Amino acid sequence: MSIPSAVKSTPIYGRQQLIDFLAAGEKPRDAWRIGTEHEKFGFRTDDLKPPAFEGDRGIRALLEGIASRYGWEILREGDTPVALVQDKANITLEPAGQLELSGAPLETIHQTCREVNSHLEEVRSVADGMGLGFLGMGFQPKWRRDEMPWMPKGRYKIMREYMPKVGSLGLDMMTRTCTVQVNLDFGSEGDMVRKFRTSLALQPIATALFADSPFTDGKPNGYLSYRSHVWTDTDADRTGMLDFVFEDGFGYERYVDYMLDVPMYFSYQDGRYVDLAGKDFKRFMAGTLDELPGTRATMKDWGDHLTTAFPEVRLKQYLEMRGADGGPWNRLCALPAFWVGLLYDDDALHAAWELVEHFTREERHALRDGVPKHALKLPFRSGTVRDLAREALQIAAHGLKRRNRLNRHGADESIFLEPLIEIVESNQTPAERKLELFHGEWNGSVDPVFKEFAY
Repeated sequence: MSIPSAVKSTPIYGRQQLIDFLAAGEKPRDAWRIGTEHEKFGFRTDDLKPPAFEGDRGIRALLEGIASRYGWEILREGDTPVALVQDKANITLEPAGQLELSGAPLETIHQTCREVNSHLEEVRSVADGMGLGFLGMGFQPKWRRDEMPWMPKGRYKIMREYMPKVGSLGLDMMTRTCTVQVNLDFGSEGDMVRKFRTSLALQPIATALFADSPFTDGKPNGYLSYRSHVWTDTDADRTGMLDFVFEDGFGYERYVDYMLDVPMYFSYQDGRYVDLAGKDFKRFMAGTLDELPGTRATMKDWGDHLTTAFPEVRLKQYLEMRGADGGPWNRLCALPAFWVGLLYDDDALHAAWELVEHFTREERHALRDGVPKHALKLPFRSGTVRDLAREALQIAAHGLKRRNRLNRHGADESIFLEPLIEIVESNQTPAERKLELFHGEWNGSVDPVFKEFAY
């Protein structure tokens, strides 16, 4: 569910164009789709090191191998392959070579899970012959930041130089994190607001359920979702819980105002990325940037700029749920099931909002700040986050049952919630399970994770 090709290089003459762009995402219910994205860490199976871009066992060779064998089109920056495209889906590179599938907009989670499985099979069939494997976790468990490779993409060079100026963990975010996210549609501005508020308040619950990043540099880091913690010191101008979403009058216009205050990273001009890190998009709209004198921002620039904010829920022409650690294939299907169950059924959305509508600002922040360390066991009011997760899963299951999208065996989409239900009932997150193994049969080593939990 990437930015549509209809985004043209039309100059921006006023703020209303930016508002109208977001509003253009509205769709009737029968056109609502599910877009699932997931990232994964590559590693060399002999020494567990992340593959570089070049070389016989590099990311370039992997991309070219997938394209050649399975008919993907290669997208390039200059002569450098940086992405693959096929049937509204794409495979892209994160900064340190993490491989991301941005799935096609699909009607059901059954289709989503088939897409995920097909993608993993394609990647594995090529990677096996290169001595490469792939791991789904939220944070690189073994290698230091300075041991991670960098991919030759123009925007990453700009971000790499800017990140240390605005936070201490931004380079870790770029090189050592992986996530799974789901992108969902809305029918009107009011529907967008309800979904945004509900999902933003519940995002820490998803973080807790998917917590799977307990190791840094080969040792326990004191967190269950260290990936989530990394975002707290990446760049305060473009991350966080967005308190204004819960204020009266929130809508497209208020989100545009937020984005206009987010500093820029770049503009893509004539096939190259122009470094505009820290610059004011409003000045770009006015054509008064010293770096691009007389050049006015276009709607393509606005579409790009929308991708450079990283809140827990992000609005483009759809809503992105961004709170979950990467994980194994069954949790890649569980995340869309969780959010579709909560947000695509009216009764479920109403019940989910009732669950969170009385949370105070302080409580929302306490959940966001506490979940990375404590996950399901974080105390909340008279119980724990586990209690909230159990209620949210029950609401999601009922929503999916009412959707009644069946597979060929007659099962509805609620079957994809089973890994999450198991996590809640055991009261043990994936991170806690790995810590148990680390302190037990793994004998204090993270190396076994690359074999036991690889795709």
